[in-house]
Amino acid sequence: MITNYKNFKSIERTIYGAGSYSQLGGLLANKRTQNGYVVFLIDHVFEHGLGIIKKDLPLEKTDMLVWVDVDEHEPTTEQVDNLRDLIIDNHKQLPDAVVGIGGGSVMDIAKAVSLMLTNEGSSVLYQGLNLIKKPGVYHLGIPTISGTAAEVSMTAVLTGPVKKLGLKCDWTPFDQIILDPTLTATVPKNQWFYTGMDCYIHCVESLTGTLMNEFSRAYGEKALDMSLQIFLQDLEPAERDELLMVASYFGGLSLTYSEVGVCHALSYGLSKILDYRHGYANCIAFNHLDDVYGDSVNDFKKMVEKHEVDLPQNLSENWSQKQLEDMAEVAYNLTHMWIHAFGKDWEQQVDRNRIIEWYKRM
Repeated sequence: MITNYKNFKSIERTIYGAGSYSQLGGLLANKRTQNGYVVFLIDHVFEHGLGIIKKDLPLEKTDMLVWVDVDEHEPTTEQVDNLRDLIIDNHKQLPDAVVGIGGGSVMDIAKAVSLMLTNEGSSVLYQGLNLIKKPGVYHLGIPTISGTAAEVSMTAVLTGPVKKLGLKCDWTPFDQIILDPTLTATVPKNQWFYTGMDCYIHCVESLTGTLMNEFSRAYGEKALDMSLQIFLQDLEPAERDELLMVASYFGGLSLTYSEVGVCHALSYGLSKILDYRHGYANCIAFNHLDDVYGDSVNDFKKMVEKHEVDLPQNLSENWSQKQLEDMAEVAYNLTHMWIHAFGKDWEQQVDRNRIIEWYKRM
């Protein structure tokens, strides 16, 4: 029985299919005003590669194109604030649309920038649930890697000076997304795996916690089945990419009405304190959570072996006690994840020392 009701906002419009990126110009034409402009936030890896992004980009003279560098760290509140200021300083008026093209980090940045263009002050002020005061600018997302579910999520996850936490409200989700699996064809193997595992772990955690229900189960079980096909069977690349793009979407819907758990709590600590990328941090943590997720961890290890992914071991040998304590503090404060994993009495089962012991396994 559902005891935690959620009236969540989902994506308003979705275009799906190989080649659907070509529809971007037509979609934006319906949003453009006479003296307006569009902001394109695009992962900088495409500045000199994957010609289709540049070839079919409907860029007009008044538009603003920003190549976003997300190589060194995950999205930060400072980065979002700087982008917002850059846009306003250059145009003195709000854009007709914000378009994000890239992986999960660029998706979250585009969602956050859209919101911060209409809400005063730093994005630090809005890290949390329903803190945003005004709807953002129309925003459109085009993922070029699959797994994070940032394209469907109602959260824009940002790392701030104090915490890693999302801007989460009804105005966060994209107004429109384009799901074109051909855009994911050139993703490097390790990155493809780490990000794809975010989808797999979303499903495992969504389906194995106290907030799971039939709504989340329907999406989660399908996405989990697709993930097992993708990572344990021998599929043609095009079929694999298409399955993963849909699995990412379904996995995101599953966790929206459920929640993530132990692995994501630990990964937030790794990302905040050690600046590990989210998908990579998830893999480092999940690999050592047999006592929580059982056979799902065994399947994960088979996936690592099948795809010959280099997953480092014994990392904790180089972590200081302070780093362990700081990571545990970040993880411990993610109450909603622990409630999902262990129930409302989670504090009787999990304390900072147990969290540190999980980190020491890594």
